[in-house]
Amino acid sequence: MSMTTSEARSPVPLLLRRGRSSTALGTSEERSPSSLLFRRRSSKDVRNITSVSSSLLPAFGTVIENDNNPSSKSFILLPYDRHYRLWELLLVILVGYSAWASLFELAFEKAADGAIPTIDLVVDFFFAVDIVLTFFVAYLDTSTYLIVDDHKLIATRYLKSMAFVMDVLSTLPIQFIYKAITGNIGRGQAFGFLNLLRLWRLHRVAELFKRLEKDTLFNYFVVRVIKLLCVTIFWVHTAGCILFWIAYHYPKPVDTWIGSQVEDFKERSIWLGYTYSMYWSIVTLTTVGYGDLHAVNTREKTFNMFYMLFNIGLTAYLIGNMTNLVVHSALRTFTMRSAINHILRYTSKNKLPEMMREQMLAHMQLKFKTAELKQEEVLQDLPKAIRSSINEHLFRSVIENAYLFKGFPDGLIIQLVSHIKAEYFPPKMEIILQNEIPTDFYIIVSGGVEIIRSKGASEQVLAKLGPGDMVGEIGVVFNIPQPFTVRTRRLSQVIRISHHKFKEIVQSDVDDAKMIIANFMAYLKGLNDELKKEIPFLRDILANVDAKETVQEEESQQSNNEEIVMVSRDENERKEESKREGVPKRVIIHGNPPNQENNKNGDSSGRVIILPNSLPLLFDLAEKKLGKRGSTIVMADGAHVEQLDALRENDHLYIF
Repeated sequence: MSMTTSEARSPVPLLLRRGRSSTALGTSEERSPSSLLFRRRSSKDVRNITSVSSSLLPAFGTVIENDNNPSSKSFILLPYDRHYRLWELLLVILVGYSAWASLFELAFEKAADGAIPTIDLVVDFFFAVDIVLTFFVAYLDTSTYLIVDDHKLIATRYLKSMAFVMDVLSTLPIQFIYKAITGNIGRGQAFGFLNLLRLWRLHRVAELFKRLEKDTLFNYFVVRVIKLLCVTIFWVHTAGCILFWIAYHYPKPVDTWIGSQVEDFKERSIWLGYTYSMYWSIVTLTTVGYGDLHAVNTREKTFNMFYMLFNIGLTAYLIGNMTNLVVHSALRTFTMRSAINHILRYTSKNKLPEMMREQMLAHMQLKFKTAELKQEEVLQDLPKAIRSSINEHLFRSVIENAYLFKGFPDGLIIQLVSHIKAEYFPPKMEIILQNEIPTDFYIIVSGGVEIIRSKGASEQVLAKLGPGDMVGEIGVVFNIPQPFTVRTRRLSQVIRISHHKFKEIVQSDVDDAKMIIANFMAYLKGLNDELKKEIPFLRDILANVDAKETVQEEESQQSNNEEIVMVSRDENERKEESKREGVPKRVIIHGNPPNQENNKNGDSSGRVIILPNSLPLLFDLAEKKLGKRGSTIVMADGAHVEQLDALRENDHLYIF
């Protein structure tokens, strides 16, 4: 874009140049949006969004009703209700017991003689209550992604699902029902296998861990480790119980993996058998293989083969997850070291100076150390309104205190804040290079910088700036190459404002642009002489500004004087009229010397006036009548008039 010299030397054309308004409304905005807003509706409100799964969020275009009363229907629970979540947590704990007990009772039949059946009955009671409660819990419609809270729809959906059948079968106290019908205690393998239906409840544990992994209130690493431990313990317990069940039901107990060590293991304590089973399962899982316990018969060897094949997959799953967690925690360190190595190779290959290499390394290290503080990286995925609110909270006071924006309207301050970017610079890092194109300017939030003038290989520090000061704005406002190099003295945080965004905002109002120019010129006048000498044509601009201010002051003073003269003239005329008594003296005034023909102004015939009381009033009146002011009054014979009392009626006065 071409620009004349006068435009380049004056910031006024740059800031006062108007463009099209960016707030024009399109035709689509003139239409009523009601037809779009009411396309679909939801009857519930999502209040605590941090505790809601993404599957519970309504689809785009959905209008949510009952915003202030999410429980509009009686006896309906929302799936993300806090009390219902606590109930689910209790059930997960009971699921852990059920998973352990169902396999334990299958392998160790003598466990049915203890307190375990009673505990099972209590646990089943809780799950029976949950079955009833499910009829009152709203659900997500997968076709519309809206929460459904209709009692009939909830009941119909649950009754038709496989979950209802499995919940009922896994909750029925079959042994007690059998005892109530036959009068005998239900024992045997059939009841043990029926108890395995309780393993259906494990899906609740998977859902819990899935939710905890996404919850920022819990440490992701800890949640994943606990999940892996639970998976490992469950499969170790499962394998141990199955292997003991195989040995317990083998025709020759002595020819089993445990019978070869403990011949009367069937008569011994069930906890002894459980200990041996867990020991064997863990040793096999870890592939240690001490040799003290090993498969003896064909059944055990067959199971061991499948179990060891399964262990290959389980071990790969555990090692892969743990490796992923460890690598993820060290990923930032690895990335930083890799970036530093790339810089070292680049500087070595291109033989860059030592100082430049140190600056590159310092910048890279600062980038990783302050990554969580960088505005752009943290806020880039947030909506613009949230980003603007955060920037306004953090940096509005800094912008308002900057000299260039003194007296700036609040509306434009908010617009400007929404386009700023915060950055960190390490010590001895150039923020702006001399003679570079002025694309941005900066406000220092913390730290300090030096204003440097480079002349060949030498450098001269012209000024030192701190928090609240601005750098780079001279090049931006004048639209000239940056006149100075700006280098940090210590770790500094700055906010960057784009040249183009700044002009777009300021050009929307001429008065605001004039305010900025006034602040800018006032700042330039206060610069020290060394800075003024280094800025091209600055002295000429300041001289022109001073001259314009002087002319404006003189014009203002002259205007005030003219107003005073007009007031005094009117006042004197009124006094003259009030003092007249008798017949007033009338005289004829001319605007040229006597015996000189002057018809250009049309005053050769003269003007008849009432003679005032003083010579100044006569001069004023003559100026008013003739259009020019004179300084001499003579008669027709050339005699000078010094006193008005000597004049007579109808005398001709020549005023020039």
